[in-house]
Amino acid sequence: MTKIQKGMEIELDVEKLAFGGKAISRHEGMVVFLEGAAPGQRVQARVVRKKKQYAEAQVLRCITKSPREAEPFCPHFGVCGGCQWQHIPYEDQLGWKRLHVLECLQHLAGVGEAAVESTVASPHRQYYRNKMEYTFSDRRWLSPEEIATGLDYDRSFALGLHARGHFDRIFDVEACYLESTRSVEILKAARDWCRKTGLPPYTTRAHQGFWRFLVIREGKQTGECLIHLITAAHARAEAVVDALSLHLKSCFPGITTIVHSVSQKKAQVAVGDTSRNVLGEGFIEERLKDLRFRISAHSFFQTNPYAAEGLYQAVLELAELTGSETVWDLYCGTGSIALFIASRVKEVLGFELVDDAIEDAYVNCRLNGVDNCQFRAGDLKDIILDAVRSRPPSRLPDVVVTDPPRSGMHPSVVKALLELAPRRILAVSCNPATLARDLAMLADRYHISRVQPFDLFPHTPHIECVVRLDRKE
Repeated sequence: MTKIQKGMEIELDVEKLAFGGKAISRHEGMVVFLEGAAPGQRVQARVVRKKKQYAEAQVLRCITKSPREAEPFCPHFGVCGGCQWQHIPYEDQLGWKRLHVLECLQHLAGVGEAAVESTVASPHRQYYRNKMEYTFSDRRWLSPEEIATGLDYDRSFALGLHARGHFDRIFDVEACYLESTRSVEILKAARDWCRKTGLPPYTTRAHQGFWRFLVIREGKQTGECLIHLITAAHARAEAVVDALSLHLKSCFPGITTIVHSVSQKKAQVAVGDTSRNVLGEGFIEERLKDLRFRISAHSFFQTNPYAAEGLYQAVLELAELTGSETVWDLYCGTGSIALFIASRVKEVLGFELVDDAIEDAYVNCRLNGVDNCQFRAGDLKDIILDAVRSRPPSRLPDVVVTDPPRSGMHPSVVKALLELAPRRILAVSCNPATLARDLAMLADRYHISRVQPFDLFPHTPHIECVVRLDRKE
């Protein structure tokens, strides 16, 4: 028996896909995780990390293709950190995602297999996103094919996406099947123009440079387009961004609005400290069914609006509303779920951290003639307790909808939910692992009656869920 060691080259039969997207194989009884492999393949791989219980390996070549394998459609597949499952048939992706939800919830929350429904497919499998964040960098990643040309590429300027496995390397995107062909053309035009200014990209090593992020948001049903440029502070910042905006608008007349934000943060997050509208009113509109939503540069909105309609409809149906309920919507964003259910309840109170999103939520209510929704801004673990203390028992929630970020609910929020004890909770989650943790904390008071996975992110390992919890009587 050969003991597995870092640097070894071994042949492996790929068995399955693990939660998070990596493939699983075994060598002499030890689990080996692989990036970019497909179940049914036999591969030659090099061990890159050895732990006590498992190893990680890099695929060098595919020896035998899987009988269940799809042809990747994007030229950046294997380089880009997104769309990692293009080589997995879509029907298989849906099956693996349901299994990962089941495994997470069985392990921590004790959910039985019968409770987890089949994954609902996304209506669109390409060009489904309404938002893309592109990063400027002074460390451009070159593909082996680019290196092989022998051309003297400028490595000091890039605008695109992160190369897989490299937090500080960006490759120049030339094609992308996530948002739209127009968005890619805008990206390339902005990259060429910004490179010629001579102003450098921001670097996380020295925390210097000017260009930081280009964010493109689209209304899939309206065709509207918002460009959000995030830069560092600079004496010429406004003049340069104004000139870029005029250039982009002349090339792409369909651009609706352009926003410029300045960020002094050292962390590489596409959020500005101050913002100004360079062109237009600083927002776009989107429609879900017969509802209109205003989306500003910093507000959250579901990135796959086509699939979001089905997700919100599931929340409405699983809640079994009669029209007399008070509903609390935790982590409400711009109020999309609140507005979706407003006509079926007595009142909705939404909670959200981002002030801009709350402003958009109130605007969205006015746009749609909704007058039974209120919203509160602040850190949820603090403001939910204030709301509990300040409202009479008759206005405490009968139903709670919670849609937290990937990190899940803060323990203080879960504690408040247990004290509130609404008769029903609809838990929406984009991370089955943290969802399972939160459900486990609610298990003493609530029974999980149904779990419905939704695929909002085709060709990635990510999966969204709606879980119905009923209070134990």
